[in-house]
Amino acid sequence: MLPLLPTVHCDTQVNSSFAGSALKTVRNVVATPESELKRWRRVFDANAKVVVNGEKYLDPENFVNAIAPRGDLSKIGRAQFAILFRVADTSKRGLVSWDDFTVFETILKRPDADYWIAFQYFDVDNSGTISLDEFKNVFTANVSSSAIPFDFDCDWVKLYLGKKNGTRVLGYNEFTQLMKGLQGERVRQAFQYLDTDQDGFIKPDQFKQIILEIAGHKLSDAVVERLPTLCTLTPGGRISYSEVVAFHNVFREMDMVERIIREATAKSKDGRIDQSDFLNHASISSRYSLFTPMEASIIFHFAGRGSAERRLALVDFAQLLDPRWKAPHEETEVKSVSTGMSFLNGFLQSAYNFVQGGFAGAFGATIVYPIDMGVMQNQRSTVVGQMLYKNSLDCARKIFRNEGFAGFYRGLGPQLIGVAPEKAIKLTVNDLVRGRAMDPETGRIKLIWELVAGGTAGGCQVVFTNPLEIVKIRLQVQGETARVEGAAPKGAVHIVRQLGVLGLYRGASACLLRDIPFSAIYFPVYSHLKKDVFHEGYNGKQLGFLETLSAAAIAGMPAAYLTTPAADVVKTRLQVEARKGQSHYKGLTDAFVKIYHEEGFKALFKGGPARVVRSSPQFGFTLLAYEYLHKYPWEEKPPQVQTALTSRQDDISRIRARNALKILLDVHGDFGRRAAKFTPPFAPAVSEKQA
Repeated sequence: MLPLLPTVHCDTQVNSSFAGSALKTVRNVVATPESELKRWRRVFDANAKVVVNGEKYLDPENFVNAIAPRGDLSKIGRAQFAILFRVADTSKRGLVSWDDFTVFETILKRPDADYWIAFQYFDVDNSGTISLDEFKNVFTANVSSSAIPFDFDCDWVKLYLGKKNGTRVLGYNEFTQLMKGLQGERVRQAFQYLDTDQDGFIKPDQFKQIILEIAGHKLSDAVVERLPTLCTLTPGGRISYSEVVAFHNVFREMDMVERIIREATAKSKDGRIDQSDFLNHASISSRYSLFTPMEASIIFHFAGRGSAERRLALVDFAQLLDPRWKAPHEETEVKSVSTGMSFLNGFLQSAYNFVQGGFAGAFGATIVYPIDMGVMQNQRSTVVGQMLYKNSLDCARKIFRNEGFAGFYRGLGPQLIGVAPEKAIKLTVNDLVRGRAMDPETGRIKLIWELVAGGTAGGCQVVFTNPLEIVKIRLQVQGETARVEGAAPKGAVHIVRQLGVLGLYRGASACLLRDIPFSAIYFPVYSHLKKDVFHEGYNGKQLGFLETLSAAAIAGMPAAYLTTPAADVVKTRLQVEARKGQSHYKGLTDAFVKIYHEEGFKALFKGGPARVVRSSPQFGFTLLAYEYLHKYPWEEKPPQVQTALTSRQDDISRIRARNALKILLDVHGDFGRRAAKFTPPFAPAVSEKQA
């Protein structure tokens, strides 16, 4: 595949102008996919507000609207994108036509579009090469007179300049390498210029001046304010050249710094890292050492607000990683204004938890209720000399034959009535305990507190759900009893009156034995599956439908099989009304002993596999529904660090336009701002009437 525009070297004989090459590109656009042209046309027509002789044009302001990234997570002002207008305006008339816009968008498709656009900006005469005078004129036109001077006659610049017709010039490839190393040379020259005593040190305010000129657009306001504090790393109150270079290296490699910090904090047990952790992970992540101990000290100095020795969470590094970062003072003040509003917010949140927990629980319970019916019937005690069911399939066949499809949902009403408070209690208590024990900065919680949160949630639900469960079970067994003994089914009210208050808590000890360990296993497993297996939160990742369902369902498998079969069998025997010929149980221990002696050890695990089959999808769908419903405008989430690495990717052409501007801003932080305020002498604009 031929390149869009030819690469020009210092020694290349240029037969046509750079503008001619650009015009040839217009013809090549015919090969561009039609859908892409339509998209460009739609963007152009939506922003072109100037009409001349019946044709639409983009002025500088509307051109910025057409090419600037939306919601860009950087400190670059939208007005600075106007600097790219001169590149798109090849006719130098102050307006961009449809053909100009098509050429510019086509150039943005180049993999090296950022450097190519920067090259065009400096190549004033469109010759395909940049002379030393051109480079100096463009540079000085965009840099204020108060800026630290740059020596263009230095040996470093001459190393990149070739000769063409006796004149020193830069070809495209040489220009790209010069621009990549220009900041480093500017740092060297600026330090040498300000170090008037030539003792290898400068003052803190001078260091701040250097950094603001070459990297101000990469720094948050908080870091800018703390720039002079770099002098506290070593005695003397001044800053050495090595410290200036180390700081520059850190921000030149900030993308790599962020990746290392995110990965290291994610793998850390407590969600925090120190300098040793950072350097160790940097060594693992690269073939060669990326950062020196001094550079690591600088990172932790600014992230730790002067306390470089303590362990830091990802949120502590936000002011380094996010140029738009602001200190959350205003948010804290707003939150502390009204205690009454805080109480109301908590009350509404709790009410929301109950309502949504009920919906989620009802949804999961309805889906798996037929399985629950088969499990319960199969766990019932047998009458001496009579085998009710051979297995789960036989149980399902007999229920369908005796009661029809409705028999699988007998007792569903009380179950749904009980599910709302049950799930609300369980989910709310678990979230409450986890929230109290969670590190507010890292979002991490120790395993012991995860177990306590789950176990507490399971224990709290028994107080409310045991009465509803015993009523549900007795309603479920009535169908088979009515078939065998000819007894008329009785309603829930009759069962409550028959049992009394104390009878409603029959089997509560078995319920506690089942629900406390179940929840203590389930919630930690669910949390770690989301985080460690499906990588929720890594670089801002949010789990999808299938990932959330899988995590919730898989977590239910070990919790169901390891804790519930034995306890659930005993609970069912204690809560079912014993009939003639069936064993009577005095309590939890008595039930264990009698079941073991009369039916063997396997009887304690009757319905175990079916229990797993039921619990896994039930909790899967319940937690899935809860995750999607349990989101509200006032929900307090752990602090997130949003940067370009975690944001949703914009259109690649907009990203390349932004990167091209960043290359120019590396020359000087005010590059775009100064150019947007006036028309430079080397690019005379044509009035609208002449266009």
